[in-house]
Amino acid sequence: MQYRNLGRSGVKVSEIALGSWLTYGGTVEKETAVKCIHHAYDLGINFFDTANVYMRGAAEEVVGEALRGIPRDSYFLATKVYFPMGDGPNDRGLSRKHIIEQCNRSLKRLGVDYVDLYQTHRYDHNTPLEETLRALDDLVTQGKVLYVGVSEWSAAQITDALHLQRQFNLDRIQSNQPRYSMLERFIEPEVLPLCEREGIGQVVFSPLAEGVLTGKYKPGAQPPEGTRASGKAGFFMQRFMKDDVLGRVQKLTTVAERHSLTLAQLALAWVLRQPMVSSAIIGASRPEQIDENVKAVGVKLTEQDLRDIDEILGDAVSYVSDAVSPTGEPLRSR
Repeated sequence: MQYRNLGRSGVKVSEIALGSWLTYGGTVEKETAVKCIHHAYDLGINFFDTANVYMRGAAEEVVGEALRGIPRDSYFLATKVYFPMGDGPNDRGLSRKHIIEQCNRSLKRLGVDYVDLYQTHRYDHNTPLEETLRALDDLVTQGKVLYVGVSEWSAAQITDALHLQRQFNLDRIQSNQPRYSMLERFIEPEVLPLCEREGIGQVVFSPLAEGVLTGKYKPGAQPPEGTRASGKAGFFMQRFMKDDVLGRVQKLTTVAERHSLTLAQLALAWVLRQPMVSSAIIGASRPEQIDENVKAVGVKLTEQDLRDIDEILGDAVSYVSDAVSPTGEPLRSR
């Protein structure tokens, strides 16, 4: 495993992180989830990412149980806040009340005294930004949070936050967690240049485009039984499940074979080529999947590889997000 700084901070995180969206606490049995987390740790992965909303807290409980007994200072633990955790009017968003209460509940579920990275899961248009940032700063002051991050914020929203943090001497944003893959590049025009100037690291999710970039989905064929696209989670993948896109993905094997890589390893190597990417989050329902993914670490793609990838994918690449969350909100902040 290789490690990178989280943005311009001094902390180092593994280039591959293990996430728990749509897996732990839900579709993957707890015993298997624990094995995956332990196996990832044994391979040198020190970054584990979750969120309170994943299975309404169940994912945090599983991650916390798996990490129990492992020295706390040897891993980097991240969770998030924003999405509804109840039916009450204050059970969602980024108000001071919701942030403080949900942080305390996350700590309890995870069984830890602090989280290394606390991320706002989306931008809250209904709460003053200063209120959100002051609440996060208070958590840092209290020692419950070490670093603050955001997820799927626009360049303008990040800029506004940085301005307020400088003005009021608040703990600054260290990371952004966006979707980023060969097929979805909407952070490249504005977010990446801003974050490079400001030293904000990218902790990217869906680097395999919900599994499409593994090549297991073939044009003109039904999704294999038991895959994500064949179940309820297929809702998130509709933008990819088009014969033209799937056909172009299959053609990427010509580039992957130059380096003796699988398509999944190629996709991860492509994401990790970006110096502002601090870590790429993978999901795993079996330990063997983690073994395959970590082989992408250290792979150096050539300029010719990158040109060929762009030519093969062509207009299948998106620079604008049209995906939505389970609550019906755009995954990209408006």
